[in-house]
Amino acid sequence: MANDTLKTASVLAFERKLDPSDALFYCGDWEDRKNHVDWSTVAIKEKSVRGTISNRLKAKDQDPAKLDAAIENPNLQTVDVAALPTGADTLKVTFTLRVLAGTGKPSACNEPAYQEKLQKTVGDYVVNNGFGELAKRYAANLANGRFLWRNRIGAEEVEVHIARMQRGQSAQSWQCDALALSLRDFSSDNDDVTALAQVIESGLMGEEHVLLQVMAFVRLGAGQEVFPSQELILDRGRGDKSKTLYHVDKVAAIHSQKIGNAVRTIDTWYPEAEELGPIAVEPYGSVTTQGKAYRQPKQKLDFYNLLDNWVLKDKAPEVEQQHFVVATLIRGGVFGDAG
Repeated sequence: MANDTLKTASVLAFERKLDPSDALFYCGDWEDRKNHVDWSTVAIKEKSVRGTISNRLKAKDQDPAKLDAAIENPNLQTVDVAALPTGADTLKVTFTLRVLAGTGKPSACNEPAYQEKLQKTVGDYVVNNGFGELAKRYAANLANGRFLWRNRIGAEEVEVHIARMQRGQSAQSWQCDALALSLRDFSSDNDDVTALAQVIESGLMGEEHVLLQVMAFVRLGAGQEVFPSQELILDRGRGDKSKTLYHVDKVAAIHSQKIGNAVRTIDTWYPEAEELGPIAVEPYGSVTTQGKAYRQPKQKLDFYNLLDNWVLKDKAPEVEQQHFVVATLIRGGVFGDAG
């Protein structure tokens, strides 16, 4: 029965329960991937290019003489690039992922009664559903190489090796042909994905310590460009480069946030999912590359409406939306009702 005096905490924060590292780039030969320990790092280099005027012109600038004058001034740019050397046809991307327990337990909460009710609500979800459905989807996104982002597109072969690490040694391992697994559908009954999902679920349940080491081998072709994360330069006045790529100690890399985004791209429970496929778990279903939020508050399918109905009003949403709410808690964030 709903408690009319219960209210959302003004201070409410959750730590993420899937904690990835940055993903580092290495290069070598596809046939030599068993000896990948000795592979070279992928470095980031600067390139100066002379571009052409190609942007959409305003009506006042469409005069032929003005356009000819603009084209006479070349569009000079300095950009960062990363590529495989001419003697290597394969990119290796490697990172680690910790799976933590305690979903639903806030790291900060200033309303003890609310915290107690929230933890009971999530506890009931775990009793009824476990973390099996969510773990299966996280495992699928590791096995299908979604975390490679643009590096996966057009690859000839992609092999993902996942090892469960204990005391610095591999205790279990799985190997998957990433291109044989769908990026849109989580219903695959692949044995390796199923076994990996069970390990991830045990980590979320707190039954055992889970640290995964993930390595993807991507056969792109000798000398081909690869795609680390691009840095967001807030102060444009300080840099003269039009594109700055991310590196860790001179090694090209993908941000841990971007890896996490790929792993949690499991939301197929929003209204347009059948047409568009999975999106990353976000409170409003926001996809920045499309400039759209797929879980609008007016539809009552955003995280806050679902959570408040579930915890404050005892109106449990459908099971699919319960999965979404718990996945958002696993994602972590600051969700307080502050003014």
